[in-house]
Amino acid sequence: MYVTVCSARDSCLSPQSQKTTVKTEKRQAVVKLSPLPARAKRTYLAMDTDKEVIGYVIPVFRANHEDVRGLMEAREEEVTEEGIHYVAMRNLFVREAREAVDVKVETKTRSTHIRESAERMELSKTMEEWAEFRKKMNPDSLTHRPEFIVKPRGQTVWEGGAVRLHCTVAGWPKPRIAWYKNNVLIDAKAHPEKYAIESSFNMHSLEIKNCDFMDTAQYHASALNVKGEASSVATIVVKSRTQKFMVDHGVTFETTIIDKFEVAFGREGETLSLGCTVIIYPTVKKYQPEVVWSRNSVPLKPSKWVHTHWSGQRATLTLVHLNKEDEGMYTLRVNTKSGFDTYSAYVYVRDADVEVEGVPVAPLDVRCHDANKDYVVVTWKQPAVEGSSSILGYFIDRCEVGTHHWAQCNDAPVKYARFPVTGLVEGRSYVFRVRATNKEGVSRPSRVSDAVVAMDPSDRAPGPSAPWTGMIKFTEEDPTVGVVPGEPSDVVVTEATKSYVVLAWKPPVQRGHEGVMYYIEKCISGTETWQRVNSGMPVKSPRFALFDLAEGKSYSFRVRCCNSSGVGEASVSTGEITVGDKLDLPSSPGNPVATRNTDTSVVVFWGACKDVKYLVGYYVEYSEVGTDVWIPCNNKPVKQTRFVCHGLTTGSNCMFRVKAVNAAGYSQSSSSSEAVVVKAAICEFPLDSATGVTVLEAVKDTMMLTWTEPASKGGADVRGYFVDYRTVKGHVVGKWHEMNLKALTTTSYKAENLKENVFYQFQVRAMNMAGVSEASLPTSALECKEWTITVAGPPVGLHVLEVRDTSAVVLWERPAFDGRTPVNGYYLDIKEASAGEKGWKAAHEKANKTKYMKVTGLKPGASYDFRVRAQNLAGVGKPSAVLGPILAQTRPGTNEIHVDVDDDGVISMIFECAEMKEGSEFVWSKNYQTVTDTSRLTLVTERGRSRAIFNSPSLEDLGTFSCVVTNTDGFSSSYTLTEEDLKRLLDISHDHKFPVIPFKNEMAIELLEKGRVRFWTQVEKCTSACQVDYVFNDVIITEEEKYTVNFDKSTGIIEMFMDSLEVSDEGTFTFDLVDGKAKGATSLVLIGDEFRELQKKSEFERAEWVRKQGPHFVEYLDFTVTPECNVLLKCKVRKVVSNKDDEDAQKIERKDGDLTFNIGKISKADAGTYQVLLRDDRGKDKSTFNLTDAGYQAVMNELFRVIANSSCDIKVISTEHGIILYSMITYYNEELRVGWLHKDAKIAASERVKSGVTGEQLWLKINEPTEKDKGKYTMDIFDGKDGVKRVFDLTGKDRARVVGGLPDVVAIQEGKSLNLTGNVWGEPAPEVSWTKNDRELVCDERYQLKFEHGKFASITIAAVTTADSGKYALLVKNKYGTEAGDYLLCILSDWKKHVSGYVTCFTDSLCPLKPELLFKYYLSMCVHFFLQASI
Repeated sequence: MYVTVCSARDSCLSPQSQKTTVKTEKRQAVVKLSPLPARAKRTYLAMDTDKEVIGYVIPVFRANHEDVRGLMEAREEEVTEEGIHYVAMRNLFVREAREAVDVKVETKTRSTHIRESAERMELSKTMEEWAEFRKKMNPDSLTHRPEFIVKPRGQTVWEGGAVRLHCTVAGWPKPRIAWYKNNVLIDAKAHPEKYAIESSFNMHSLEIKNCDFMDTAQYHASALNVKGEASSVATIVVKSRTQKFMVDHGVTFETTIIDKFEVAFGREGETLSLGCTVIIYPTVKKYQPEVVWSRNSVPLKPSKWVHTHWSGQRATLTLVHLNKEDEGMYTLRVNTKSGFDTYSAYVYVRDADVEVEGVPVAPLDVRCHDANKDYVVVTWKQPAVEGSSSILGYFIDRCEVGTHHWAQCNDAPVKYARFPVTGLVEGRSYVFRVRATNKEGVSRPSRVSDAVVAMDPSDRAPGPSAPWTGMIKFTEEDPTVGVVPGEPSDVVVTEATKSYVVLAWKPPVQRGHEGVMYYIEKCISGTETWQRVNSGMPVKSPRFALFDLAEGKSYSFRVRCCNSSGVGEASVSTGEITVGDKLDLPSSPGNPVATRNTDTSVVVFWGACKDVKYLVGYYVEYSEVGTDVWIPCNNKPVKQTRFVCHGLTTGSNCMFRVKAVNAAGYSQSSSSSEAVVVKAAICEFPLDSATGVTVLEAVKDTMMLTWTEPASKGGADVRGYFVDYRTVKGHVVGKWHEMNLKALTTTSYKAENLKENVFYQFQVRAMNMAGVSEASLPTSALECKEWTITVAGPPVGLHVLEVRDTSAVVLWERPAFDGRTPVNGYYLDIKEASAGEKGWKAAHEKANKTKYMKVTGLKPGASYDFRVRAQNLAGVGKPSAVLGPILAQTRPGTNEIHVDVDDDGVISMIFECAEMKEGSEFVWSKNYQTVTDTSRLTLVTERGRSRAIFNSPSLEDLGTFSCVVTNTDGFSSSYTLTEEDLKRLLDISHDHKFPVIPFKNEMAIELLEKGRVRFWTQVEKCTSACQVDYVFNDVIITEEEKYTVNFDKSTGIIEMFMDSLEVSDEGTFTFDLVDGKAKGATSLVLIGDEFRELQKKSEFERAEWVRKQGPHFVEYLDFTVTPECNVLLKCKVRKVVSNKDDEDAQKIERKDGDLTFNIGKISKADAGTYQVLLRDDRGKDKSTFNLTDAGYQAVMNELFRVIANSSCDIKVISTEHGIILYSMITYYNEELRVGWLHKDAKIAASERVKSGVTGEQLWLKINEPTEKDKGKYTMDIFDGKDGVKRVFDLTGKDRARVVGGLPDVVAIQEGKSLNLTGNVWGEPAPEVSWTKNDRELVCDERYQLKFEHGKFASITIAAVTTADSGKYALLVKNKYGTEAGDYLLCILSDWKKHVSGYVTCFTDSLCPLKPELLFKYYLSMCVHFFLQASI
């Protein structure tokens, strides 16, 4: 049995007397419900059976109370069983029923039921298809491959016009669109003058400007994402102007736009009108063209902000109450049946004056996204001007449509330019606005957004719906009550910032026929407790924004569904989500380059931001040189990296900078561009035509033409050439025709499709930015016939660069005619200009594969000619035209390219030119090919200086880089980057990017007074901004009682002091330095034995400091041995007060704090322990010296050292028994060990050889010496360690000696002459001198001194007198020794006188003689007296 509920519209009563009729199978009982009491109010409280409130729910739909009351009374028994709680919850989800409901029972056949089931299945399939379509269009749905919703359409355009292809693509993730021409990718950035590609809100367009015949092609739009690729093709046909207009029904319309609007400037709040006069020819009555206005390629629709008007001749666009959203490129398009015409100009909208100085200006472009039942996401764009301080955030206001009450949606300003607004009432419409705030105040509000309705997206989306039959069908298998909703699926975090987190999910599959609501639960990371976020109010939308989350913490989220039957199971958790901004600020844009455009505008180019997400666009600012005021050029961000800044003052010198913006905020501003003077880019100079048009080769229907550049370029570089031709038959010439529709960039052209054996003439016209020149002189009539040559033609376009005193670079272009095989090399010939044709010689042996060559070895000041020959497999072709003469001379002011690495580690090549002229530019090349790939190099020009910056230096950049300055006298230079240079530059770059603060020494440690510990280091250099962190075991130390820090930036000394070392101070100490970009760190590891040793020393030093507060020893008791070999005990004391009454103290000598106790000549009796004790009221100290055992031995060793070092060199004396070797010492101690060696062998004591000590003389006696006794003698004196040795050589081989000839006593009678001769020996020859009574004699009239043959020394005294009596000596000396030969001279006179003077002579003259000499003298006197007596 099936029950059908029908709607009886004819039984509906008025609201005052509405009733419901319930019919059974027998068509019985009609029950009339009474209306609600007058005071009854709707309640949204959920109550249990005891009438207690258990919850609060906002209803999705409100039903008519009388209808609900009727249903409740009709099913009284069922209500009683279900309970009050179920009824209250069910009533919240019942849709409004404003019509009476009839319930009737019908009996259906099986076939009817099957047919209705089939219809339901068909309807279900249709609904599924529509749901699938909505999924593709919804970015939050499942991913799918790209699909073209609107495909590009083929078009036909007139030559010289512009055409735009449009398409709309759906897909998720958002597909990337690329445009192809005949399967070749279109690079709009490389050819901005030809193509413009735009993408906005899934609508993509390709604009082709200035169309020519070569633009006729198939254009492909390719869409690609991770799910796949899709493409669509459109054909563009460009028609020649010879058929000017397309004929439609016999009428061809020609459109002309005049009286055009210029670049316009407006201010917020003003009204601006744009207009053009449109002339349609011919004029057809009642025919009106289609006039379309667009902004930034988006067609404009009339609204309260935009008014359009077409008067039949003039098109007008009025912008009411300007806002920054109105800024952009405005285009007027006039469409007729024969074609269209367009005109565009830019409109700038300036900010209105602010009410409070320093506040930001209003945000712009407020939009609403992802609207749902009670939720919407509001986005906006940041303004160009932040005010006097940075923007702190934004306030979002909402207003319900139909009211004028604005409510603020957020209490605290949000930094993100995106905010989820919750708490909307379903079914109502809202508008939004945004205000910016900074430290100075709040800005004016933005323009309000478009109205948005708070409702389910599925209800908003158009699509097929089930037809209304007025019947709701139920089956027994599909009950309407008691279904608890299932769990939601795919719960994800769609947005996460430090201010909020947005969740999204899919509704459950099992939810019954009622609507569902949702509870959101969160769980803090590390816990297992789930907290319900919205326990008081379930949400209706499958979106929810959570605020007031702790930044930096991690949370997990899940969702539960609920309806009148209860709360379902929780969804799968999202996993841990950390609260924080997920979108980074954009990086700084690349360096801007400003170029002149017109007298009031400048074109600015810049590099796009790298690795930026969701870029909104760029703001361009300018500042006049000499001021610090930056003024925005655009108040609406642009996404292109090129912008024309209008409204500048002619002649002003301006700099430009760019900043990027995304939802997270602004980037850092780029570096300022080079200053540029606002002035027209092109001067009006006449442009000469090309000259010297000649034919190089001819092959059947092809002729190769070449020509030379114009002498005058008209103030701007030549951009191309156009070739014209005409036929010649006899004296009859034809009309000139264009051979190339696209300008040629070379000075050669291959004229094809000519007729063989026909004569032609050619002429060439040059083109620059100012226009096309007059045609050159025509060539003579040339016959087109095949030349029989097989080798390559001559190369063309020879020119030189980088001319120096000894070198030059020659460049050329490939031949216009390759011959029968391709060119595979070139030969360069050179000769001096003054030489004849025989002077040509090859500059190299092997063929050169490149089209350039550097010639070296030129003579300074000489002129040279150059030519080039091309080679193919057939051989070497004809030489090119001669280039020259070229003077080998470096032009004054020429600079070379030098490589620089700046402080940021950026590697660049710099070329400077002081001879810049009007219109001169720097042109960079790699391997003499103009650099067009900006991915490797960024070119920056500043006045007469150009920099080529390596973006990412690698092996790909190896090669020769050159720079040429146009419109100058050939100023150019080159630099060859080798692999070795690249490695060196990369090392320097790394050092600059990551600079290190240099240290003079690593961290050191030292102990100070009181046991304080000093950690210190010193840097070589630092700035005043240098900062130091003092770190111990990875923890930064703050200055406190335990630590004292100091950083003297003038000397670079960094110190940290600790009063003492404790056990907890064991670890690593570090000084971390930051000085701008430079960083440095030095550490000292103080652990283990090293730490404990230092701790002991610190404690000892502190104890020493305490000890030194009273009387104390500065130097403890110690000993010293004086040069006189006295042993002294001494110490040094401080803070000691002498006690004169102390007898022991008086025995100690004290001087300036030094205490000395003289032991004297030490002996074993002096051994013992000596102690000095200091004490007074301030404290006491003592010092002990142990003069026993080791102490005594140490003193004796020091004594032995003094004695040994006091010994003199060994001397020798002769005796009657032999010789004595001896040495004198200061003092002899009986314990001193002395040894004698002969020829390094110890001498054994014997009767003939003895050693001993006499007083302070150490001696060795050798009696009756023999030849064996000759040799080296060594005296070894023990000095406490190794011993002191004294050596004497007794060989006598070279020592000076007196070997004979002198008597011991000479007696001569007074008045006679005396002559004595002594024999001497020595090698080298000795020095000889005579002495009398130890006084040296001088050769004079009385004494005649001679030394002959180096052997004989003589003295002659004429007429001796008694005064000549005395002791005489012959002294001989050389470097090996000294010896003296003594004799006694006695003068004889009257014997009596002699006897009387004997005593005097004996005492005065003879006393110094040796005993044996006196004895001999005495005997001689006796003999002499005897002889005198006998006479």
